[in-house]
Parts: sequence; C-alpha cells; structure tokens
Amino acid sequence: MRARHLFLAISLLLSLSCERDPLPSFPDPGTQDSASALPVFYEANPKLFASTGSLGAIEGQLDRIDAMGCDILWLMPIHEFGQKNAVGSPYCIRDYKSVNSSYGSLNDLKSLVRKAHAKDMKVVLDWVANHTSWDNPWITEHPDWYTREGGAIISPKGMGWNDVADLDYSSQAMRSAMKDAMLYWVTEADVDGYRCDYADGVPHDFWKDAISTVRGKKKDAIFLAESSNRSYLDDGFDYIYGWPFKSALKALFDGGSATDFVAAVNAESAPLPKGKHVMRFVTNHDQASEQSPVTEYRNASGLLAATAIMAFCGEACLVYSSQELAYNKALSFFNVNVLNWNSNPTFTASFEKILSLRRSAASICTSAPKFYAVGDLLAIYYASGSKGLFVVVNPTGKAVSAKAPMERIGDRVTNMVTGEKTSVPTMLEMGAYEYRIYEK
Repeated sequence: MRARHLFLAISLLLSLSCERDPLPSFPDPGTQDSASALPVFYEANPKLFASTGSLGAIEGQLDRIDAMGCDILWLMPIHEFGQKNAVGSPYCIRDYKSVNSSYGSLNDLKSLVRKAHAKDMKVVLDWVANHTSWDNPWITEHPDWYTREGGAIISPKGMGWNDVADLDYSSQAMRSAMKDAMLYWVTEADVDGYRCDYADGVPHDFWKDAISTVRGKKKDAIFLAESSNRSYLDDGFDYIYGWPFKSALKALFDGGSATDFVAAVNAESAPLPKGKHVMRFVTNHDQASEQSPVTEYRNASGLLAATAIMAFCGEACLVYSSQELAYNKALSFFNVNVLNWNSNPTFTASFEKILSLRRSAASICTSAPKFYAVGDLLAIYYASGSKGLFVVVNPTGKAVSAKAPMERIGDRVTNMVTGEKTSVPTMLEMGAYEYRIYEK
C-alpha cells in the first residue's frame, strides 16, 4: 500500500551460531503479497479522542494516523450503548442502526469515512453479533431471538458478561435482522467492512452468509475475526487475530528465549490460504485496559523494540490508539479518558518512524521473512532478488554482544533508524531494547 521504493543491492549472510554458515536459500518471491504492504490497522477508541463529538475529533487526527503508516481505521463500537445493567462497555449495543449521540451523528460518520477514503484509508466498524444490551428493543419485541433458560433470557454462558443478553442463532428472523443492520452501514455510510467481536460466539454458517451478503453490496469488504482459529478464514474472513504471536512476544520480553519466539512465530506463519492473513499486535483495547504496554514491555524503550518486531513480522499488524504515546497507565475502554496526542513527542516520533519504515520497505519485503535467534538477539531477514532488509532487536533489558549474522554485504550499509551509513559490523554491540534496521 502506497509504498515508496528503496534502492541499491544487498547480499546478507545469516548465521545461527558463532560459526560461519552458508548463505540460507531464499526463493524468488514471485508474485507473493508484499509482507510490509499488508495493512496496518489503527484501532480508534472514541472515548480517548473527545468527551463529546468523538467522530469529528478522530477525523481531525486522520492526517496524523495516515502519516504514521496506518491503512485501515477500525472504529470501536459507535452505536448507542445500553443503560440497563450496564457497566459502561461499548460492546453493549442498544441499537445496531444508531450512532451514539455523544460521539456525533450519522453525517459525522459519513464525513469521517469520506475523508479517510480521500487518503486511501479504509474504515471498518466493530460489530457485536453475539449479544445485545438488556434494553435493546429486540428484548421486548422479539424475546424469541434470545437464548433462554426456564423461559428467561440469559447472558452468554461462562463469560461473566452480565450487562448483555445472549442472542439465539437458531432464529432465522434474528439472523436476517442482523444482516440487515450490517448492510445498513455499508449502504448509508460507505464503511468498508467489519471487525467482528467474539467471532467464536457466533455460528460459522451465519458468518459465511453475512460476509457473502455484505460483499454482494461491496465486493471488497474487509472482515477481521476476533479469533485465532483458522476456520474463520474458510467463512470468508480476510484476517484473524495473531494471539500466538502476541503470547510469544510477551514471553520474549519476560525473559524467554529468542529461539522459542522464532519457533512460535514460524508455527503461526504456516501457509495460509492465498489472500488470507494474521493480524499481529503488541496490545489492544482489552489488554491495554488491564496493563499499559509500557509496563508489559518493561519500559518505553521495550515498547518500541516490541513494535519494531511487530512491524516487520511479515503480516498485517495493529496499533491501538494511545500506543503511540507510551501511555503509562491502564486505559479502561469503559470510561472516557481524553488523551493529549502531543504529550510525548519524542516517543511518538520514534514510534511513527518504525511504521513509516515498514511502509517504505514494501518493495524489499516481498515475501515472508526469515526469523533467527542470535544468542539473546532476534533477527529478521527479508530478501527480494538482489535487495534485502535486516532487522535486529535486543528484547532484553541489558547490553548484549553477539556476532553479527551478516558478512560481506558490501562496504557500507545504512541503519535506517538513525540514517547512519556504516561499515558492516562483525559484532553487534546493542544496548538494552535497542533495535536496528539495516538496508543496502
């Protein structure tokens, strides 16, 4: 997507030990998807942008979000929230065809979508198909649309979500109403698809039908399933969650081995159907509400190092609004907490540069990357013909010295993070949480 082309030639030699190993064989990438051209989702929590008029506030930030390198704007639920038994969750939907009045109006959403499209960005809505609020009109008008025990409507079993009522997908009338609501936003606001909340709580045959129905109106509609189960790709979803990557990344920064991380990522990267992908992430709204990513990855430098791994992981990835600020407290998405987007300019500039390098490297990253453990360091290598990119990250809180897993790549290379042109290092002396991106 909108990639700037890099230049010059490269030949990188990687080694898994301190011995000189032969150059790994990298196949011609042919016509595979450009790994770094896969989209970056930006998950916008309206409650972080303004206390009222959030849709307009997000529109006012689109230039920044676009410049950061994001391609798909994911809006957390914009609908009217329920009040009965409510706890403030935006995933408690009272009306599937409404815009929450505190966020703005339908016209505000249309304006946001138009401006995003003008920037070649897509917009997807968060869709909550498993349950509704207890004061959704369906409760009284169509109680047979809900799961009941002893005649009483119940919450989703085993989830602890007492603020919502579980929908019963044996009802064909309810299914039709749900599909109609999904079509409404595509027709009325020209949205580009949906991130589907708790996809595991809805039958596969509904997803297949709903996705086909929406694509009947917009053939290239985007669908992201909140699940790491590959079976949802068979239903028509384009993306699933990269939970194995996230778990392995956290373990790496908790002192786990780079070797274990590589094994986990390689397992998750097993061949996917053509055009289907995993969305990988450092944090999201659920996790950030429990623990700041600054804490989760030890400090702000650790968060940048984790972001560098995510950005060049060879798949789609996610930025959760606030992540670019290194906000150092948990952020409950149940509450309004308006952020100052200029509060941490030094960190934000470093964060944005990582994603901008991902975008600009798309002409090199034309096939899946190779991951390597180099002692305590993690290395990621891309090859495209005579071009290449080498990313190395120290995920530890200590200085690390390791034999550089590259030899004879030429007289000079460029560290794209610093812009420094340097001789090829024979040893990597890397500070705590340091990351480098070499290109030639």
